[in-house]
Amino acid sequence: MAPGHDTTSSDGLGRRRFLTLSAGLGLGTAAACTAAPPHPHSAPSPDGRLRPEAERDAPGTADWRLASTGPPDAVAGYPDRVSVTPGEQFGLHVSTTAAAFRVSAFRVGWYGGKQARRIWASGRIPGRAQPAPRVLPATRTVRADWPVTLPVDTSGWPEGAYLLRLEADTGHQRYVPLIVRSIDGTGRTVLLHAPATWQAYNRWGGSSLYNGVSGAYATRSLAVSFDRPYDGEGAEKFQVYEWALVVLAERLGIPLAYTTGVDVHRDPAVLRGAHAVVCLGHDEYWTPEQRAHVTAARDAGTNIAFLGANTCFRRIRLEAGEAADDRTVVCYKTAYRADPCYGSHPALVTTDYRLPPAPDPESSLTGVLYEGYPVDAPYLVRAADHWLYEGTGARSGDGFAHLVGVEYDRITPGAPTPGPLEIIAHSPLVCEGRASHSDSAYYTASSGAGVFATGTMRWVEGLVAGTGLLGRDHGMDARTRAFVTRTTENLLRTFAKGPAARHAPPPRANVRAVYGA
Repeated sequence: MAPGHDTTSSDGLGRRRFLTLSAGLGLGTAAACTAAPPHPHSAPSPDGRLRPEAERDAPGTADWRLASTGPPDAVAGYPDRVSVTPGEQFGLHVSTTAAAFRVSAFRVGWYGGKQARRIWASGRIPGRAQPAPRVLPATRTVRADWPVTLPVDTSGWPEGAYLLRLEADTGHQRYVPLIVRSIDGTGRTVLLHAPATWQAYNRWGGSSLYNGVSGAYATRSLAVSFDRPYDGEGAEKFQVYEWALVVLAERLGIPLAYTTGVDVHRDPAVLRGAHAVVCLGHDEYWTPEQRAHVTAARDAGTNIAFLGANTCFRRIRLEAGEAADDRTVVCYKTAYRADPCYGSHPALVTTDYRLPPAPDPESSLTGVLYEGYPVDAPYLVRAADHWLYEGTGARSGDGFAHLVGVEYDRITPGAPTPGPLEIIAHSPLVCEGRASHSDSAYYTASSGAGVFATGTMRWVEGLVAGTGLLGRDHGMDARTRAFVTRTTENLLRTFAKGPAARHAPPPRANVRAVYGA
């Protein structure tokens, strides 16, 4: 991502330019809180927890989407944790101009095509408009720091990705995302959610890591806080870049585990023995610890899928918030010389991974290198006989319009890579007048782990192309949806078996043939 540029494009997503280098209300518990009755398929695992695959065919809830968001102050909230384990309690902080509100917790999944199930609902909670946020001047960090409105007990909640829907008496609604994370990923495919990236783009209160209150890059936040709601409808990044993959993975019925980059940063235990890790459509901001833990998982035989572009591009630190650790995402970007770690811990300086003072390009893990924005181009299949494309009907040279965008990665000869790579899609494009390519690439590590990178940020969006479910398709159609869906199914089913080198043909090194270098 270019240093500092983040316009709002016509599709409503923040983008960047081309880069060459209860306490408050006296409530003890939520009144009349109810949980959905256990589904007969939701059998607990040996550790007593409800496993995600048991939820696949449970009855869904059709009414899980938002009706009307209303004005920004109508209702909004945030949890005091980005994730919890089943049975843990979290605090929900809510502000609303309505007299009262309710909360429904929807777990995202297949559910016979309904795509979510209501797991829990609160009673009617008295509403209160909370005070304006405060700004920490040194880093221009916006924090709401509201008191807890109600504590929520997650006993009986299966592991998974959740959308909490705040429902004001006025009819206005907003989401609050939450991951109920897995502790043990052994033999499972771990879905790795990206709340640090969600937060980086969050402009609630006026500032993100891209723009300040004035809209200028120069006045952007140098650190952003989880102690505030997300802007807009409350969960845009999750819905656009993660939701459709969760639904597909659960439909397949493969053993799944759920976690976040923040949790892997702190504790990699969920990766141990995992058959695969799936990084979703926009996972830009990684700590060095998270990167080291994912790399170690690959080197131990865990397959890795990068279903976006610009993954692991920014180096960040996680610091404490008002009342808990890891509630602040720090990234100085081009102002890295002002980072307090600059003189003492260069490997922790928060800038792009490829840049000084401690360059370490992301391609050594992903195989591909981020190159640019904005772009809109067809995805061009190069190796139609690759196992990933089995059953798609695609032939070499076939194109899928608009699937490459709005950011892209490519193989860059001379950049550090983990070993021989096979380019299976090689898509010509023009980015700000410069001709280039986006590449989908595959390699296997010495451990036998397979690693696949799509090279485009629109891959997860492509899973619902032509449906209008996201409100936009970038021009992608049902043919593209069928292609992306079957390719992703092939990927998930093969990676779910364990090290891909044992179950699929090896990569056919072809970088020299494609790039002549």
